[in-house]
Amino acid sequence: MTKRIPLIAGNWKMNLDHLQAIALVQKLSWTLSDAGHEYSSAEVAVFPPFTDLRSVQTLIEAEKFEVVLGAQDLSKHDSGAFTGEISGAFLSKLGCKFVLIGHSERRQYHSETDETVQAKVAAAWKHGLVPIICVGETLEELETQGQAAVPVAQTIAALSGHETLGEFVIAYEPVWAIGTGKVATPLEAESVAKAIRAAITENFGAESGQSRILYGGSVKANNVAGFLASGEVDGVLVGGASLDAEEFAGIARFQKHIVL
Repeated sequence: MTKRIPLIAGNWKMNLDHLQAIALVQKLSWTLSDAGHEYSSAEVAVFPPFTDLRSVQTLIEAEKFEVVLGAQDLSKHDSGAFTGEISGAFLSKLGCKFVLIGHSERRQYHSETDETVQAKVAAAWKHGLVPIICVGETLEELETQGQAAVPVAQTIAALSGHETLGEFVIAYEPVWAIGTGKVATPLEAESVAKAIRAAITENFGAESGQSRILYGGSVKANNVAGFLASGEVDGVLVGGASLDAEEFAGIARFQKHIVL
């Protein structure tokens, strides 16, 4: 019998300079400590902008904070003439464990395709990083194809074409719920997560099918419990609420183990 430990991940997006980042992580860690948070019950990760990573890494290591570090993106290339891109090798050296791949904002504003996401997943594994693969449907796709069709297709595309699969996490973020205040119901999130897990199991095997699946989209401390009550949803990917240490700590305090 094994357990999927919930993952509470905070995507800061393009917010906070390195000094503000230090202050936020300090307050978050102290707040969780004061609340008696046990990191063995829920893994807590933050995803600062690239310019903050070194400062946050130094703080975490110096203070022995148990918050895990992640990056918001990576290049599919290892090195070379790719101005503005960040190699997975650099992220590994900075102590990152996770990296977000395929976020809807990257797909929408930077025209990232399923093929791009697949290549970035390979780059993450090559450099010892755990990709958090973001999938989700727009409002138009929801109305024309149903809720699970697009995230399932995006998941299969991201995981296909690799000789072997490394560790990964799937984050289901309905595009229509990101930053809008609209939220999928816990039953909707559970249904999509179940469909994603079934597709992974069918296409890539039972072991891969037990990977963690997160829900993201306007998650708050006052609605997270509903999502974490499901046996299919293994945590949350938090956007704006992760910029408030007390709010994010409140989200992280809803701990559970999913027993397999």
